[in-house]
Amino acid sequence: MLKKQFIVYGLVQGVGFRYFTWKTAMQIGVKGYVRNRDDGSVEVVAVGSTTQLAQLHTWLTQGPRTASVEQVIEQEYADSREFTDFSVRY
Repeated sequence: MLKKQFIVYGLVQGVGFRYFTWKTAMQIGVKGYVRNRDDGSVEVVAVGSTTQLAQLHTWLTQGPRTASVEQVIEQEYADSREFTDFSVRY
């Protein structure tokens, strides 16, 4: 399994982005979390197969119709924590 961090920029807070990311992640079957960042972006950490992470990345570039995604930065996530589910962090 691979572990990735995605930082999503644009109008992504206050528009249901975390909820819809959680819902999509559950459907895809990845583990990890989504949270708002202080700079107005959203961070997503996800663990899954190459295919699952590609599906999530594709969804993140669009987001829910209430959002306006400008950029998604994807990088390896080196933290050794294990995740048992996908959660919304506050």
